[in-house]
Amino acid sequence: MTVKPTNHEIKFTKDTILVTKTDLKGIITYANRAFVKIVGLEEAELIGQPHNIIRHPDMPKIIFKYLWEYLQNGLEIHAYVKNLCKDGSFYWVMANVTPSIDYSINKPIGYHSARRLPTAEALAIIEPLYKQLLQAEKVGGMQASEKILKNLLQEKGMQYDEFILSF
Repeated sequence: MTVKPTNHEIKFTKDTILVTKTDLKGIITYANRAFVKIVGLEEAELIGQPHNIIRHPDMPKIIFKYLWEYLQNGLEIHAYVKNLCKDGSFYWVMANVTPSIDYSINKPIGYHSARRLPTAEALAIIEPLYKQLLQAEKVGGMQASEKILKNLLQEKGMQYDEFILSF
């Protein structure tokens, strides 16, 4: 999906939950109706596609590095994510992503993500932080943004997930 982002934000209600499931490589295996509707793609256009099909270019890569590190260590993670819609619009979510475990073999078989509407207070912190991280990535690569994020977390005395859940 090649889409030119616009400045049009899609809002959804606080009781809406956007859900997807993926395999271990991030390929979409399930999307609920709310997710399909907001993204503007048909279910058939989503299933079998990499989840990053909806990645907005304003998202710093370091956030996804943290996300994958948590998941590959069998941990759930929370993250604020700006996603892209088929028409170029965007929407913000507070995502909770967890490994889906097959307990008969005690191994992950995929990932499950449930997303809610983030608060305005959280976005007031996240949006400028992400702009700073993205700018650092453009100048010095992901190492530069990781340094900024690690310094912030150290300054606050928190782990990543703890920071994200603090507002």
